[in-house]
Amino acid sequence: MFSPQRKDCVSLTLGDQYSHGYTNGKHRRQSCWRKWKQLSRLQRSLILLLLAFLFICGVLSFSSLTEQWRGLSDRSVKEDWVEMDNRGLRPIPPGLLPKLPDSVPEVIQDIPPEVLPALQRPSVPLLPKPPAMRKPPSKRGPPTLQKRANVTVSHLKDGEDPVFRKEADGGTEARTVISWRGVMIEAEQGTELHPTAHEKEAGTQADFDEPAPLKPVSEKPVDRAEAVREAFRHAWKGYKAFAWGHDELKPISKTYAEWFGLGLTMIDALDTMWILGLKDEFEEARKWVETELSFSKNVDVNLFESTIRILGGLLSTYHLSGDTLFLDKAKDIGSRLMPAFKTPSKIPFSDVNIGKGTAHPPRWTTDSTVAEVTSIQLEFRELSRLTEDSQYQKAVEEVTKQVHKLEGKYDGLVPMFINTNSGKFTRRGAFTLGARADSYYEYLLKQWLQGGKKETELLEDYLQAIEGVKKNLLRQTSPSKLTFVGELSNGRLNPKMDHLVCFLPGTLALGAHNGLPDDHMDLARQLMETCYQMYAQMETGLSPEIAHFNLQYHTGRDIDVKPADRHNLLRPETVESLFYMYRFTKEEKYRDWGWIILQSFNKYTRVPGGGYTSIGNVRDPINPVFRDKMESFFLGETLKYLFLLFSDDPELISLDKYVFNTEAHPLPIWPSTS
Repeated sequence: MFSPQRKDCVSLTLGDQYSHGYTNGKHRRQSCWRKWKQLSRLQRSLILLLLAFLFICGVLSFSSLTEQWRGLSDRSVKEDWVEMDNRGLRPIPPGLLPKLPDSVPEVIQDIPPEVLPALQRPSVPLLPKPPAMRKPPSKRGPPTLQKRANVTVSHLKDGEDPVFRKEADGGTEARTVISWRGVMIEAEQGTELHPTAHEKEAGTQADFDEPAPLKPVSEKPVDRAEAVREAFRHAWKGYKAFAWGHDELKPISKTYAEWFGLGLTMIDALDTMWILGLKDEFEEARKWVETELSFSKNVDVNLFESTIRILGGLLSTYHLSGDTLFLDKAKDIGSRLMPAFKTPSKIPFSDVNIGKGTAHPPRWTTDSTVAEVTSIQLEFRELSRLTEDSQYQKAVEEVTKQVHKLEGKYDGLVPMFINTNSGKFTRRGAFTLGARADSYYEYLLKQWLQGGKKETELLEDYLQAIEGVKKNLLRQTSPSKLTFVGELSNGRLNPKMDHLVCFLPGTLALGAHNGLPDDHMDLARQLMETCYQMYAQMETGLSPEIAHFNLQYHTGRDIDVKPADRHNLLRPETVESLFYMYRFTKEEKYRDWGWIILQSFNKYTRVPGGGYTSIGNVRDPINPVFRDKMESFFLGETLKYLFLLFSDDPELISLDKYVFNTEAHPLPIWPSTS
């Protein structure tokens, strides 16, 4: 028998490549669901979360695009450019004033009541994000800024709108805006496009519905000069309490900082106290100078800084008071600075040890800056005239003669550095009227005036330099056509201008007053406008240390400030130029600009307990970042020039009899027989 036959089977499996022709939607859906179920719970959750996020983003994007499409129907391409660029600052047209925030920094809320009316601050509209729909023309800026006051909060009653104030007699509303005219730096904003410079001249400003000026809060006129005295007393109060006899006050920490250990603030402020008529404060300082001030110290001092602040301050105070104590001290410090000139080239070293009688350059270079070696001449020349000792004048005039004939100038402009060994310019590629070169140009004119307009080489160098500035450094911004002085670096213009350059309008005006070309005064007016905008266009109403200017037409702002340049050191250059401009033109707008600046100092830099502090961010009125330092030049220069600006006595430091050194210390113009 045969065993049962085995039934073998063959199994055939077709790969995917043979099944692509059969498409069954149901099977495909079942496969996707099966794969979804095979995923872990975590994977499924992540996928669902991602899908939800994409859905929300899509909805938001759709809403934003809808608004933009809706707005395109009534806006031109040029207006779109303006809206895109105006996320930052916008220029302020004449007629608007800087505006302050509702919240006053706690640091300045101790201003005495009797001075408060004098410290009102006008409104500065800030540019908001362009709205999709038109807003009523009576409001400017975002909602949080529409009710900012132009006076300190203490001026307002509970619940009172700081933008509008009821008149006591008529009950009508008036805007707290004061018309300004000016030049000082930084862009301020408004919600609507402002008129161009040509439109302003044509008188079309009224078409922009600007607020009308506010009637005075008080019937009694503000004594601006007295407000400066009060500011000085407040600064002196802090110095006396926390830094007496030391170089600088640190008002926030209520302590002091030393630079040379020679009481810089005290000496810098001596002639300011005399000019302001602060007799008690002056006598306190004089006693300290007589009993405590000694220069026989083993300390390195900077030749330039100690000359303009200490030597200049002592000489000026001697001339104003007639007290020989100050002349004796000037002789002492002057003789101790002379070792700086013992160099192979006769170009002085930057640092002197006044106790040891030695001098040396900085540790990192053998160069001195051109401004430093050419801005000590007024003081040493005057010291020689008073002492009848020619060594001081010979030393500094030797420097002037060498710089006069040096190669490396560019249309009268000088490089920033000079070597003390070779006596030649170094690093010749950069030309500026800012730091390291500024006062070279100032002292060319002022030495010529000091000497009775006899030294023609000084005048020639000055005139050539101004022509070089006009040819190489002057530009105008867009869109407001502000004239500024840039910097030249290896043949290329950098649209950057230090606050230090704002000495130039005053210097140009001084030259024009003494017979130099009329176009110098024209340029002075233009630059004065720019320097004021550097203040007016900042949210705090205070200028940054450095501003960059816009040269591109499509952008909507004139001035940009980099984060590292936003600090304000209480510098004097702009109010210095305002003083000169008012003295020579008698135009009240320059006083008004100075008054606005003083109010900004009081609002953002005044410290309870005494003193004023430099700040770190002029763009942030809520948190300006207090740097805890009051430079000596705030008392020596800034407040002095403000007082002279507001004084009604044109013979108080007559500009036909005195010339100011670069630290605002007045020295006499020599008699014609000298």
